[in-house]
Amino acid sequence: MLTSTVVPVSAGRPLTYPLPSSVPEGEKQPLQTFRAYNVAHRGSNGEFPEETAPAYMRAIEEGADFIESDIQATKDGILVCNHDVTLDDTTDVAERKEFADRRTTYEVQWVNTTGWFVVDFTLEELKTLRAKQRYDFRDQQYNGLSSSVKWSDGKKLEDRFVEILQKYGYTGSYLSEDWLKRPAFIQSFAPSSLVYISNLTDLPKVFLIDDVTIRTEDTNQTYNEITSDSYFNHIKDHVMGIGPWKDTVVPPVDNYLQRATDLIAKAHALGLQVHPYTFRNENSFLHFDFHQDPYIEYDYWINKMGVDGLFTDFTGSLHRMRKFSNKGQDDSNNRKSYKNGKGGKNGKSNKHGKGGKNGKSNKHGKGGKNGKSNKHAH
Repeated sequence: MLTSTVVPVSAGRPLTYPLPSSVPEGEKQPLQTFRAYNVAHRGSNGEFPEETAPAYMRAIEEGADFIESDIQATKDGILVCNHDVTLDDTTDVAERKEFADRRTTYEVQWVNTTGWFVVDFTLEELKTLRAKQRYDFRDQQYNGLSSSVKWSDGKKLEDRFVEILQKYGYTGSYLSEDWLKRPAFIQSFAPSSLVYISNLTDLPKVFLIDDVTIRTEDTNQTYNEITSDSYFNHIKDHVMGIGPWKDTVVPPVDNYLQRATDLIAKAHALGLQVHPYTFRNENSFLHFDFHQDPYIEYDYWINKMGVDGLFTDFTGSLHRMRKFSNKGQDDSNNRKSYKNGKGGKNGKSNKHGKGGKNGKSNKHGKGGKNGKSNKHAH
């Protein structure tokens, strides 16, 4: 019986972590729902190449509440974890001469995009690629990891995706007994996908929202359209929260924050949670207001803006900040008030069963910033 996993890497030490599934049920720590969720963005990818097993396992070790994984389909219909629709930025595909003829151009979110696309590779071909860090200013010693994680062979992506979640016991509406045993959120930039999935499972869902210049990948709607009062009133029947890019919530000018928009207030007024993305420790990602200190940024978003969860590349940093600031708080009142219909996370009201927080699932596609992804799952 396999109780731990050792992942060899091209450089650096072997990584050994207990598999989450090997921990006896009675020894697992309960999910703390009274505080903002710590969502590991593609794993702890500030330390390891994104969407790899070591990145996921490190995030677990560092105290993540949820692991955010992105789902793509391969040429042979297999579901794999990869954020971008292309492989260029996170694998060595450009150095592989045998795949030179696979470089092509497709329209992605209404823009012509050139590169090596996941959909043009079989699972076995993807297994030959090696992962690398997206940013050259991050630790490169773990480059060379296997670039893909297998889920299952697939038919229609949403159907297969939900079948896999159900197979491994991910069921139940938000904060239900079943959900608390194996919490998960399903998220997507594609609203039609979320509506479709809402008919397949009660798992909570999160509608991801991109930059103000990016249209939805499936319905070609503008940012103004999908953040309008009328659209929020429509989508709230299918999701429990939204996941906006943080710079659309509090827009910056010359790297200084300006007046916050009313996006959080509008969402909370309808009982929708807000999980902004993406929080990163490096100075190049921090606005001047935070004085090069990611802990000040976390404090601002959690305690001033009142968000319900955060997508971060550095799970350990958010875990330490949150653990310190919430020391001694009790989670029982939050669950009780939610079930009585008096509000969900952090006192915000919520629709039981509608959407939720990561565990994640992802987006079938999650598309997102930097023009990447198409996602079906953030």
